[in-house]
Amino acid sequence: MIRFENVSKVYNGNTPAVENLNLEIERGEFVCLIGPSGCGKTTTMKMINRLIEPTSGTIKINGKDIMQIDAVDLRRGIGYVIQQIGLFPHMTVAENVALVPKLLGWNPERRRKRVGELLPLVGLDPAEFRDRYPRELSGGQQQRVGIIRAMAAKPDVILMDEPFSALDPISRESLQDEMKRLQRKLKLTIVFVTHDIDEALKLGDRIAMMRAGQIVQLASPEELLRNPTNEFVAQFIGRDRLLTDPDVLTVADVMIKPVTVDPGHGLAEAIVTMKKRRVNSLLVTDENDKLLGIVIPKQIDLTRRGTVADVMRTVTVTTAPDVHLREAFQRMFLDHLDLLPVVTAEGTLVGLLTSTAMVDALSDVIWAEGDAQ
Repeated sequence: MIRFENVSKVYNGNTPAVENLNLEIERGEFVCLIGPSGCGKTTTMKMINRLIEPTSGTIKINGKDIMQIDAVDLRRGIGYVIQQIGLFPHMTVAENVALVPKLLGWNPERRRKRVGELLPLVGLDPAEFRDRYPRELSGGQQQRVGIIRAMAAKPDVILMDEPFSALDPISRESLQDEMKRLQRKLKLTIVFVTHDIDEALKLGDRIAMMRAGQIVQLASPEELLRNPTNEFVAQFIGRDRLLTDPDVLTVADVMIKPVTVDPGHGLAEAIVTMKKRRVNSLLVTDENDKLLGIVIPKQIDLTRRGTVADVMRTVTVTTAPDVHLREAFQRMFLDHLDLLPVVTAEGTLVGLLTSTAMVDALSDVIWAEGDAQ
């Protein structure tokens, strides 16, 4: 998709900003460029759309050298989101979003339809927001418009230059979640510059850690946390994060043993079991430990006779024991779940993940590190 081949950028004849960089980004991949100020991450990103042109080497998109593409045409085919947002104040939301499609010659009806498709993707009602001006939006709403403006012409690549750093923490976290959801849903190819390691760990499929114009480690968030390549990477990530970040734990590390019953269990008996075991749910399994469903107190009417099978609810969301804890926690949060059954690929129940179990496990890690020091 995007390929850097021995790319360098030198300023003033002798000051290297990027030096002999090689990097390949696959279609549909979210790659974060991160590192200290002056490491070359923004220069690297801006060379993709020729806002900065390389001194030497080759950058290709879909196998074509970008220097062989007209710069204006290249940029119209690449989405670009910046920290300052850059909405035109005299244009409505709809006009801002449809700007590049208009430049590309899309007819008015096609532009109107595209605006109507995009605004709901970031939680903005077209009827309410399409005719507003940027000054009538909050900072978070403006940044949402900036994101979908970059997507309007269905570009192959979207470049994002620290787009959320000026937002308050709540808006920033919300937009991070929104961006990752959109990227996965639409299979977007995104190159994202950030100075925030937590943001990179949350968003990136891979993270390129840069220093002095070179990539010192290119890895998935898990690999970066488990195996930093050198002391610089370990210090940039932060040793406390290496020990306590949920990405270093899997569901199997923290899951607890669930309380189970068979489907023939009586309803009164089920309530007694909950009270005795001090739990507010029972997982229903067959003779082979296959998960069948779940029972909670409000499903049970003791004025009626019956069995657990009569009232149990099907479990639609589960997790596997080898899933990373951060991913499982995000699933619980997004689906508003208090617990998450852990099952194998064959459907066998092997454990139960609860928010309490996760907190306990992370506390153990913290205390263990404190004792070691």
